[in-house]
Amino acid sequence: MRLAIASGKGGTGKTTVSAALVSLWTQPVVAVDLDVEAPNLHLFLKPEIRGGQRAFLEIPVVDETKCTRCGLCRDLCQFKAISVLGEIVLTFPEMCHGCGGCQAVCPEGALSGGSRELGEIKWGQAGNADFIMGALRIGEAMSPPLMRQVKAKLAERYKNKTVDIIIDAPPGVSCPAVNAVMDSDMILLVTEPTPFGAYDLKLAHEAFSPLGQPMAVVVNRAGIGDHGVYEFCQSAGMEILAEIPFDRKIAEAYCRGKIVPLAYPQIKPVFVGLRDKVLNWRQSLKEVCVA
Repeated sequence: MRLAIASGKGGTGKTTVSAALVSLWTQPVVAVDLDVEAPNLHLFLKPEIRGGQRAFLEIPVVDETKCTRCGLCRDLCQFKAISVLGEIVLTFPEMCHGCGGCQAVCPEGALSGGSRELGEIKWGQAGNADFIMGALRIGEAMSPPLMRQVKAKLAERYKNKTVDIIIDAPPGVSCPAVNAVMDSDMILLVTEPTPFGAYDLKLAHEAFSPLGQPMAVVVNRAGIGDHGVYEFCQSAGMEILAEIPFDRKIAEAYCRGKIVPLAYPQIKPVFVGLRDKVLNWRQSLKEVCVA
């Protein structure tokens, strides 16, 4: 099972829920931090890092002696990462998405592959859970290419193993968030019962629905705000799997980098119940697929 934990906005408690579920999981599990622009799952799980590698993106390098300035590369690139101005060919590595299309269409073979550093991939062990994360290089604008490499490393390391995967996705509904959840089996949306929470939950539902994965909701800071989130979940047919109460002790545990159900035993039944509901949700989906 691949469970993506996402949110329509930042600060809803997505990482809190991710860390709690990983710590309480009863089956082999891999915790994956795909919020590569601001990874913080490791601050709570405190993994022992056992390996890592730098990640690079292939970018075009122009051989001026072969280039005829035909402009086919320029016309192909929708990101304007390569341009032909008279006799001058310019490349803009920061805008390149590494698709390799410019090299493929060049009739003279004047473009070869260079590289720029995207960031770093790290992996290790966090208690009984395996751990893998990406960290974007400071100044790097594009996170999806690094996220794809984290996923590739995940697939490589667990190709012949049966493990559950819990993904801490980036917040919001832009390309990074969609990239994080697009190949998951289930999406768990974390929200809060405020007008902002309801609005951003609607955006997340709208953005992720075309992907076809089943979605359910966790309401964090329950007891504040209004009923907009609950009304939307009912109208959209999304089940609320857990309500985490608005409690100062939860905030204190988070601020100290603690895993909430371990630091605050009184709240542990809420997260155990969430874990069990997620596992039951998975089982029900399996039965539907078999049927």
